[in-house]
Amino acid sequence: MEAISKESFTGLELSAVILPVEFDKAARVLLSKVKEVNPEIIISFGQAEGRKAITPEKIAINLDSARIPDNAGELRVNKVIFESGADGYFSTLPIEKMVVAVKERGLESEISLTAGAFLCNHIFYHLQHQLLERGIKSGFVHLPLVNEQIAQYPDQPSWALEDLIQGVKAAILSTI
Repeated sequence: MEAISKESFTGLELSAVILPVEFDKAARVLLSKVKEVNPEIIISFGQAEGRKAITPEKIAINLDSARIPDNAGELRVNKVIFESGADGYFSTLPIEKMVVAVKERGLESEISLTAGAFLCNHIFYHLQHQLLERGIKSGFVHLPLVNEQIAQYPDQPSWALEDLIQGVKAAILSTI
């Protein structure tokens, strides 16, 4: 995220926040930032081991069900995020345009139909639930690992950081 925040975006004011990998805290930090900035567009990004492409997510599901605990040690299995929430919420980002924009840079991109059931989905669902009928475009995009993480994840696909930056930049610019 630090590398993206250093990029220039003509005609766009970018505000970034790095969220903690903790279910409750991440949602609070994100929604506090939304309240502070009052943005027109919100794109949340997260990494997913095994992704070989930049993948805008289509739907967030009302379920936390992780195979590992978050960084606070909390493990959630088959837990509904909001009892009164919909089963799922669709992204309001132009995800098809995002995919095309990334591909036009010669990079891999495709729409994903699952953000999983860990923190990425949790954040995506919270965002969509809280922004219902507010007119703010919002959604989530999964990113592949970067080459520098290969030692930690030796059998996973990864990208050069510069390619990832260019892909993320294309995705962001396609939303305005």
